[in-house]
This record gives sequence, structure tokens and C-alpha cells, in this order.
Amino acid sequence: MIWFVSGIDTDVGKSYVTAGLLKYLLDRGCRATTFKLVQTGSPDGRSIDIDLHRRLTGMAEDDFDRRALTRPAVFTYPASPHLAAAIDRRELDFSAIERALAEVDAAFDFVLVEGAGGLMVPLTRDLLTVDCAAGKKWPLILVTSGKLGSINHTLLSIEAAERRGMKVAAVVYNRYPQTDEVIEAETRRYLREKCPGVWLEMPVVSGERLTQVPDCKQLFGV
Repeated sequence: MIWFVSGIDTDVGKSYVTAGLLKYLLDRGCRATTFKLVQTGSPDGRSIDIDLHRRLTGMAEDDFDRRALTRPAVFTYPASPHLAAAIDRRELDFSAIERALAEVDAAFDFVLVEGAGGLMVPLTRDLLTVDCAAGKKWPLILVTSGKLGSINHTLLSIEAAERRGMKVAAVVYNRYPQTDEVIEAETRRYLREKCPGVWLEMPVVSGERLTQVPDCKQLFGV
């Protein structure tokens, strides 16, 4: 099954949360992997986010990684996909993405597809990330945080998803970055009360390997 991981903004910790969800599944013996919908800011052709998932979970690079099936669209410039593609003078090849994802999905029970930036980031000038994901009917796992502005960004993201008929399966509160304790506490309390789906919390990551992960049993059923 495919799950779509997005965030309320860039640098909210999607990749760390995606790795945490992956590790939860791997620790329970599930056949699971991650897939980067579009990677930008990678001049060497690799996916910095897929590499991070593997490093944090201790998951070895497999044949799907080596054949670039988990990272079928990589661009050099660190910008939204529509701009990164224009700078590289390439078009986003949706057919290649769909073929790669279909092969990965057939081999695993759980595939966590990580987006680029927030839900409303443009993949092309005519297609937003949220419209692509909603069209595929992928359940959404939305990553938020306790920093100032997160309440607004989270509720707007949920509204955008639900208006398109997208199921908000879970909201993950990422404890990083830690900023104002008063704002963090109220943001967590308010969003936990208002958000649909399963509420998860991502512990602060320290070191090169994840030692604590969210309790995802209610989300994944395992």
C-alpha cells in the first residue's frame, strides 16, 4: 500500500519522520521502503532524502535503490520541482515515475512516498503536489511542528487536502525544531484537538541512527 508523506512547509522534518515511520515498519518485520516523488538539490543524481532514510534506519541499499527506482526524478537545483526542472532544462517524466513506483509497490507491502516541500508545491506550472497525490488517492501523512505559524499552515494544508477528497490518515507532530516552549505547548495541544486522523509524535533525533520512533500501530495496523 502507498502512503503519501508531506509537510506543512519545507524543512519541517518530512525526511526524518518518513525514516521514523519506515523504521517502525521494519522493526515489525514488514516489507517496507521509501520512495522520493521528486528530489531537488542533488547534483550527483542521488536522492539525499532516500540516503537519509537508509542511514537513519540502518536499511541497506537494495536493488531498487541501485536502479534508481526509489528516486526516479532527481534535479540539481534546490528549488520547487517546476523551477528545478526548468533550470536543468528537463521535463518531469511522470510516466517514468509511475513505472518505477508500480514496480516498487509490487515488491513491498508498505511504500512511503515522500513529497518535496509542502502540499501546494508545484510539480509543474499546471500541477500542484496535492492534486497529484489526491488524484492517486494516496492517504496523507502530514508532518507539522510546534514553531510559530504551524497552526495556520497545518489547518490550511488539511483544508487543501480534504477539499480534494484526500484522506488525512495521520498528522505527525515533529518535536524538532524546538523553539518557544509556550508556543510549542499550545500548538501541540490545539492541533491534537483539531486535526483529523491519527495523531503521532516524532521524538527528537540524535545521532546517526533512530533509536525512538512514533507508535504507528493505529495507523498501519501492525
